[in-house]
Amino acid sequence: MQYSCSFRFMAPQLSLDIGATTTKAAAVFARHETFPPRFGWLKKGFDHASHNSQVFLADDATVRLGVGKNMVRSIRYWCAAFKLLADDAPTPFGEQLLGDRGWDPYLEDPASLWLLHWQLLQAPCLATTWRFVFNEFQASEFTEERLRGELTSYAERLSSRTAASSLKKDVSCLLRMYLSQPPARKKQDREENLDCPFAELGLLQQLGDTLHIGFRVGVKPSLAPAVVAYTSLHQAARNVSGRTIPASKLLFAAGSPGLVFKLTESALCQALVAIAHDWPELSLVETAGKLQFSFATDDPRGLADAILESYYADC
Repeated sequence: MQYSCSFRFMAPQLSLDIGATTTKAAAVFARHETFPPRFGWLKKGFDHASHNSQVFLADDATVRLGVGKNMVRSIRYWCAAFKLLADDAPTPFGEQLLGDRGWDPYLEDPASLWLLHWQLLQAPCLATTWRFVFNEFQASEFTEERLRGELTSYAERLSSRTAASSLKKDVSCLLRMYLSQPPARKKQDREENLDCPFAELGLLQQLGDTLHIGFRVGVKPSLAPAVVAYTSLHQAARNVSGRTIPASKLLFAAGSPGLVFKLTESALCQALVAIAHDWPELSLVETAGKLQFSFATDDPRGLADAILESYYADC
């Protein structure tokens, strides 16, 4: 079967379909202290919190973590935003990924960065700007100024009394986090970008000059089919009660793999077909001209975990 390469963005909404019902998400801006997550920060924060959940509040937190006071707050924020910690204690996902027997404790596999990117945007989302950019921002090409303007309008629609400086910090942090070649900035900012692993995902790129930025939409070479299957099954668990989910919901629904990973229909289908070769419980079928992702289980989340366990065991 040949799949088309079409892709579209969802229209702006004031709420996200992130569960069985549509819920209005709380706005969270500029909690990162201007720092994108650096190499080693998440593992460091997770490990220290695993031994002492009060480490971030300790008087000697800067000594224990080996960073400045603002960076302590940033590490704490990012560990919570990526769902690795909740109330400064390890989450089940954090243990699965970074625990002593976790899938990838030192984040050596690019699949782990894709998983973290996915988790960042899932409910409860503690990074409203990130949620807006990857789920609701319609432009495929844009400038930093335009992004700030549309984010400001979005924050106003959320009735969020957010300072313009906070929105500016969020946009700057997001671009430094994902752009491998960020807009022209002072040397210090460029060096900080080089220390952020998420630029490796290739989700954003500069377009010909230092002003224009675009999403890379389509196949992502480092995105393992197992991760696409994992996220698709979690999307199905949230949105359907049966054993199938329309491919359109995996592509265009808020919080879906298609939007979060910027996939075309072709890229999504290629990944699902590839993983189905090893997992007979999964299949991609066309019914009445519509693609459906099928999973032969009443526990899609359990199957999702099994797929990742197998993927990491084989790495």
